[in-house]
Amino acid sequence: MRDFAHLLDRLSLTASRNAKLVVLRDYLATTPDPERGYALAAMTGDLTLRAARPAMIREAVAGRIDAQLFAWSYDFVGDLAETAALVWPARPGSNAPPTLADVVEGLDGADRKTAAARMETWLDALDADGRWALLKLITGGLRVGLSARLARQAVLKLATPEAGPVEIGDLEEIWHGLSPPYVALFAWLEGRGPRPAPEPAGRFRPAMLAHALDAGSELDGITPDLFAAEWKWDGVRVQAVREGGTARLYTRTGEDISAAFPDLMAALTFDGVIDGELVVRRGAALGSFSDLQQRLNRKTAPAALTASHPAAIRAYDLLSEAGEDLRALPFRDRRARLEAFVTRSGGPRVDLSPLQRFDSPAHLAELRATPPEGDARQAEGLMLKRWDSPYLAGRPKGPWFKWKRDPFLADAVMLYAQRGHGKRSGLYSDFTFGVWKDGALTPVGKAYFGFTDAELKLLDRFVRENTVETFGPVRRVRAEPDHGLVLEIAFEGLQRSTRHKSGLALRFPRIHRLRLDKPPREADGIEALERLLSGGSDPV
Repeated sequence: MRDFAHLLDRLSLTASRNAKLVVLRDYLATTPDPERGYALAAMTGDLTLRAARPAMIREAVAGRIDAQLFAWSYDFVGDLAETAALVWPARPGSNAPPTLADVVEGLDGADRKTAAARMETWLDALDADGRWALLKLITGGLRVGLSARLARQAVLKLATPEAGPVEIGDLEEIWHGLSPPYVALFAWLEGRGPRPAPEPAGRFRPAMLAHALDAGSELDGITPDLFAAEWKWDGVRVQAVREGGTARLYTRTGEDISAAFPDLMAALTFDGVIDGELVVRRGAALGSFSDLQQRLNRKTAPAALTASHPAAIRAYDLLSEAGEDLRALPFRDRRARLEAFVTRSGGPRVDLSPLQRFDSPAHLAELRATPPEGDARQAEGLMLKRWDSPYLAGRPKGPWFKWKRDPFLADAVMLYAQRGHGKRSGLYSDFTFGVWKDGALTPVGKAYFGFTDAELKLLDRFVRENTVETFGPVRRVRAEPDHGLVLEIAFEGLQRSTRHKSGLALRFPRIHRLRLDKPPREADGIEALERLLSGGSDPV
């Protein structure tokens, strides 16, 4: 655990992407199996410790220190694992410090009582850094600025000439047929074993992603002879696979979400692999993203929910048909195959994302500003794909672009603040904001990103200097017509919500800029948001 803790510490303090790659590569190259495999699984989100729960940490700490002391400490630090690691009264020398493999294998199959007892034993033997790594592992909070894809790119650095030429797509192609601690994977890359075979049926194909379009420098090159245009639908990108009698539904990162969508899985009767957008269908129209959220993040789906929120796929691409891999074909050919495929085998739960005709970049800009009638709130913008582009894993520069609609903007007033987590645990970085309604400020959302480091320091100072009341870790700040902080909030959409006091929910809100020039009395009222909801105003 100490080596793993040191790795996490170095990654969290390293800002450069390339430097992170070097740090992780060096760790993987010098750490033996199975330790390095479990570390890799933890950082790619593929390690599940079912017996461990965050509640175990609170219960363990409650048995060692005064509850009020821990509450004060947690309020100051702002992170459960970090707080517990610092205040834990260890008993050094009572037992040997565990390795990462000891922890993973010790929790595998353990019941809750056994897992809790082992966790306390390990905490007693570790120093503060080791305790922090252990507790972060248990809570699943390894936020060290390392994506799963970046971790896999570090793994590729281990490849020897004996393994042959290996690309990131090769690794991602076989990834879902592997399991921690990846002993066969490391053996292949280091020239000690054969290439692991991909899962024969129902496997995930690494997704192709798009770059954001720079309308200032790249728009002129988007012409109808080179590019196809289609709407970017506001759902969840998925890959629907049915081959060899196996049907699965994956997110774009390869997470298997089949169990949450039994109604959709039962309707997949084709033989192939479709890349598309997961949506909820309301008759002939698409449901909102809020409708789709009712179906997401569930292990199973109740019958009443599948009936009221039926899932469907709007197809973008065809990656395989009847066992034939189509990814090397140009998009023009894949699109023709997709249209015939959906017509023949799509069924009521799979329809086609229609291409949009345009004759010039100016015409394309007009199209982007006028979303499709009936589905206006479900179109985030446009996808632009080169007709000659093969389907390539990752985010290659040039073949595909996304041109999202400009966000909605609203002026709101900061009402509450809370400390962040990890590197932000000492700063107030989570902000609740509100707008005017019947002469009072009503909360309408929370934002915790969109600002620079300099602006974060200014926001933190404002909170500390203007706190009027505290509720545990939350501070209420001064917010009056002529005194307070106005925040310009950007957001992607707006929905009705019975869970929020305002009756509205903002999609992806973030702080666009600080309106230091504006008094709170000039912030927006709820009526401005209502007009956006009713379609009475375009994004600013």
